[in-house]
Amino acid sequence: MKVIKIGGGCLKGESVVSSIVELVAARGKGHIFVLSAFSGITDKLVSGIEMALHDEEHIPSIINEIRQEHLFMARVLIKSEIAFKSLKQELDNHFLKLERYYYGINFTREATPRMQDIIMSYGERLSVILMARVMESRGENAGFIMPQDAGVITDGRFADATANMPLTTSNLENKIRPLMTSKPGFMLFFPGFFGVSESGEITTFGRGGSDYSAAVVAAALKAEILEIWKDTEGFMTADPSVVPDARLISLLSYEEASELAYSGASILHPRTVEPVRKSDINIAIKNTLNPDGDGSLITEKSVTAKNIIKSISHTKDIGILKVYASGVGLRQGILAKIAGSLSDAGINIKSVVTSQTCISLLFSKMDVENAHNVIESITPRLYRESETVTNCALISVVGDGLHKHRGIAARCFTAVSDANVNIEMISFGPSKAALYFLVNQGDLEKTLNALHGYFV
Repeated sequence: MKVIKIGGGCLKGESVVSSIVELVAARGKGHIFVLSAFSGITDKLVSGIEMALHDEEHIPSIINEIRQEHLFMARVLIKSEIAFKSLKQELDNHFLKLERYYYGINFTREATPRMQDIIMSYGERLSVILMARVMESRGENAGFIMPQDAGVITDGRFADATANMPLTTSNLENKIRPLMTSKPGFMLFFPGFFGVSESGEITTFGRGGSDYSAAVVAAALKAEILEIWKDTEGFMTADPSVVPDARLISLLSYEEASELAYSGASILHPRTVEPVRKSDINIAIKNTLNPDGDGSLITEKSVTAKNIIKSISHTKDIGILKVYASGVGLRQGILAKIAGSLSDAGINIKSVVTSQTCISLLFSKMDVENAHNVIESITPRLYRESETVTNCALISVVGDGLHKHRGIAARCFTAVSDANVNIEMISFGPSKAALYFLVNQGDLEKTLNALHGYFV
C-alpha cells in the first residue's frame, strides 16, 4: 500500500484536474491519497476571515465564490446527474457550516486561533469529498475519511501542530487498516493539513502541512512508500529559474532533502521527513505531467556527489535582527531572555549567530519588525543598540558528508569571492549536510550561478 499526496498545484483548472482524475483511476487502486485544498482555496478562506471580521455583508460572496469553484469542477468531472446532485447537496451541507463560522467571527469580532484553524481546514475537507465522489461516479471503489474520524491526534497547538505518533498510529491501524484490507482495490481519500487534539479541537499543521500529514499517515500505516505528486520533476541542483543549467537530482538522503526543504526548495515541506525517517519509508517525488519519469527518490542513504555538493538552494524570505552589546557572548541570560520574549510573542527564530559584541537572529522576513518591537520592549534594556536587515538572501550549499571533507567551505567562499560578492554572514557546523551563508539580494543570481558552475 502506498500513501500518495497530491498537492494544490495539481488541483487547479479543468484540464489539470481531469488529468489527475485519470492518473488516480489508473494508478490509485489499493492506495491512500492525501489531498491538499484546490489551488487558491486556502488563500480565499484566509482572506474571508479578514473580510468577515469587518463586514458580514461580505460573507455570502465569500461562500459563493468557493462553492461555485467546487461545483464547476464537480460538473466537469461527474457525468451522472444523480451523482452530481448528491455531491452538490453534500458540499452544500459543509458550506452551510462554514458560513456559520464566518458569521460567528463577525458577531464576536474576534478570529481566535481555534476558529481560524477550523475555517482553514475546509479546503482539504472539500477536496477529498469531491475527489472521492468523482471516483465513485466512475465506478471505482472509493471513499474518504476525515482526520477527526480516523484519529490523527496532535499536540493541540493551533496553526503549528505536531502529530502524536503513538496515538495516531494506534487509531489509524484500527480505523484505516480494516478499510484497506476488507475492500480490494479500495481508494481512500484523506484530507491533509490538519488533525485534532486529544480534546477534539481542529488543529492545523501550518501552511504547506499536507506533505507532513501524508508522512504521518504513511508512517502510522507502515506504507511501502510515500509518493508526493507535484507539477515539477523533483529536487534540482538549483532553482532553474535562476540557474539555467540546473539538473534533476535522482537520489537524495533524508538529511539532504530536509536541508533543501528548510532553506527554500519548495518541493517538500520541511517537516515531511520527520515521521517517515523513523520508519525507514522512502519518499518519491513524482511529476504528474510525466508520471513515468524518474523524479527524485529520498532514502536513508544516498550517493555522495562527485564534488560533495549536491544542490544549492536559496530563499529571500529571511531577515536579520542584530542586537549589539559589549561582551554579549559572555553575559549570562541575554540570549535566553530574548528568545523567551520572542517565543511568548509567537515569533519563531530560524537561527542564531553570536559573537562577543553582537547576537544575530534570523527570522522569516514578515516577522522581523515584530521581533524588533518585542526586543525594544524588554526591560531593563539588555543591549546597546539593535538594527534590522531585510535586503538579504539565505544560500544553502547542501551535500551529505560535507562536514567530513576539508576545504569545502574555503572552495565555496573562493567561488563567491571570484564572483565579486561579499558574504554578510556564515553558519557552518550545526548541520552535517549544509553550509549556510547570507548575501545581499542584489548579488543572489550571480552567487548561485558561480557556486553551481564551480561545484555542480
